Amino acid sequence: MDDINTPETGIVNENVNENVNFETRINLAPLLEHVNAIKKEIETVIVGQHKMVDQLLVAILSNGHVLLEGVPGVAKTITAKLLAKTLNIDFSRIQFTPDLMPSDILGTSIFNLKNSEFEFKKGPIFSNLVLIDEINRAPAKTQAALFEVMEERQITIDGSGFKLEAPFLVIATQNPIEQEGTYRLPEAQLDRFLFKITIDYPKLNEEILIIQKEHQLQDHGKLEAIKTILSSSEINEYQGLVKQIRVEQNLLEYIARIVVNTRENAFLYLGASPRASIAILNASKGFAAIRGRDFVTPEDIKEAAIPVLQHRVIVTPEREMEGITSSEIIKQIIETVEIPR
Repeated sequence: MDDINTPETGIVNENVNENVNFETRINLAPLLEHVNAIKKEIETVIVGQHKMVDQLLVAILSNGHVLLEGVPGVAKTITAKLLAKTLNIDFSRIQFTPDLMPSDILGTSIFNLKNSEFEFKKGPIFSNLVLIDEINRAPAKTQAALFEVMEERQITIDGSGFKLEAPFLVIATQNPIEQEGTYRLPEAQLDRFLFKITIDYPKLNEEILIIQKEHQLQDHGKLEAIKTILSSSEINEYQGLVKQIRVEQNLLEYIARIVVNTRENAFLYLGASPRASIAILNASKGFAAIRGRDFVTPEDIKEAAIPVLQHRVIVTPEREMEGITSSEIIKQIIETVEIPR
């Protein structure tokens, strides 16, 4: 029998060409151009922290909220403000305090004497990008006010629903060290954050650059020269593009195995929910997009897994007393789950 791969007659090659499915590739060139431009603007002020900037950009592309955790002075708030400056969207900042009420965030109904009717006055949450500073300083009642708006992008007040305009993203900051005057975030609220990004101290060479930049600024503000890169319509368009990025079936199973392992791990008191699986899927697409690929690889899933999972699982008290963190356990889980070939 003749080898079907030998082009002796030319007929076989013709048939093969007819059966090949040439799929249209996603054009990620404009997205990459804008991503690199935003990085360049942020790097004029922020030294290092490349991983954090990538994760913030992935969160925007994946339409997810971010919790920034770090000690005071590691540029959590200024990074969020820089990112907002590069985006041509509405921005609001809410400083959480122990006496903050839900109406201070969502808004309240005010009686209008002219028409003798109640009118709803929108709160600062009605914006495209909301920076919540020191989110763990508000009590549980105020934290609960964020549940609906973060998950469903809408607010229900006095029986009326109010949809928020897309895009809607929350970037919250918290200090992991200070305990006085703070409240532990409910697990239901933590689960609504796509990423928890832990910001470490800068290295020595980065610290020197930070001091040099500050010295060179003199009387100029850090945000004055930052250019606007992306509009709200472009953000919505790119979020749609990212959803189209391809994920093979074996990679979907890989995500599921990682998440299921968190529920079966002896070091974890509480494992991750199916919402975490969906979050890893969406985030891995975002990482693929900023790397210029229209398909997800196992490395994208690994890169997404720790910031997605570390705040959704609870370490057992015994392991917590030993100083073992959730991120260390997740790293071990990722290493034990077989990578698809």
